[in-house]
Amino acid sequence: MNFDDLTVVLKVAEFRNITAAATSLDMRAATASAAVKRVEHELGVELFVRSTRQLRLSAAGEKYLPQCRQALTLMDEARQNIRFGTETVAGEIRLSVSSDLGRNRVVPWIDQLMTSHPGLSLRVQITDSNVDFFRDSVDMALRYGSPSDANLYGFKICDVPRLLCATPDYLNQQGTPIHPHDLAGHNGLFYQLQDIPYDLWTFKRDGEEYRVKMKGNRASNDGDLVRRWCIAGQGMAVKSCLDISDDLLSGRVMNVMPDYTPPVSELWLICPTRQSITPAMRLLRDHLKQQCQSLINAMTTRGILPSHD
Repeated sequence: MNFDDLTVVLKVAEFRNITAAATSLDMRAATASAAVKRVEHELGVELFVRSTRQLRLSAAGEKYLPQCRQALTLMDEARQNIRFGTETVAGEIRLSVSSDLGRNRVVPWIDQLMTSHPGLSLRVQITDSNVDFFRDSVDMALRYGSPSDANLYGFKICDVPRLLCATPDYLNQQGTPIHPHDLAGHNGLFYQLQDIPYDLWTFKRDGEEYRVKMKGNRASNDGDLVRRWCIAGQGMAVKSCLDISDDLLSGRVMNVMPDYTPPVSELWLICPTRQSITPAMRLLRDHLKQQCQSLINAMTTRGILPSHD
């Protein structure tokens, strides 16, 4: 059973269609079908239930394929680790990243990476808009939220707590809320997408959910501008802890109502095709994981984020 056959099987499971899987892998449908049959023959079970109209996973396939996917990931990473140990990582990083995280954290982190790997070069697109890989001429995008398009490939970097933030001066003047119901009298600073402000804030405590329709006098599609308004004392904002980490660690802003938490987000490094996963991308992925975890650990140690020990 070889690596390429297993890759085909996983792609067929993803698309539920041999022809579509073959197209995505740039091979003939007959070649993909033969690969599936070889794997099934070696395992001695059918992984898919076929009919004239559809293809679905069998009971054996549902048990086997998740473990197969994990095994392939480990094998692929092992191959890349060997390459990292024998080759100098070089190439162009063409990255799209959100405004706040990109300017204040990611670009300085990549600068560090380029110092230790002088063969790397960087072309970065700073935008909060959704990326179009073919239109925008980028190879990868760092975005909050898991990729919704099944055709994209991605690496999860970390879970990212989101916090309700305000400056000490603002809280001294306007009062410190202790419950979501107390937010009615406060000024919200909103991130907006496609001219729709995110003014419905959600918090959870002990499994109970609270939703608050906020009022505010400022909204922007630029997350960095929302952060700047917040540190200027113009109101309260719900921000990713990574975006506003420097302000939290310096004391310019505070985590307000820490017992009531907004939904946790995820940070993903995504790319359009499997062929886009280069050694440079894997190096960036590992560097981002290390830097994000170090930053989250620092905020946890300072008591800004809760400890989960």
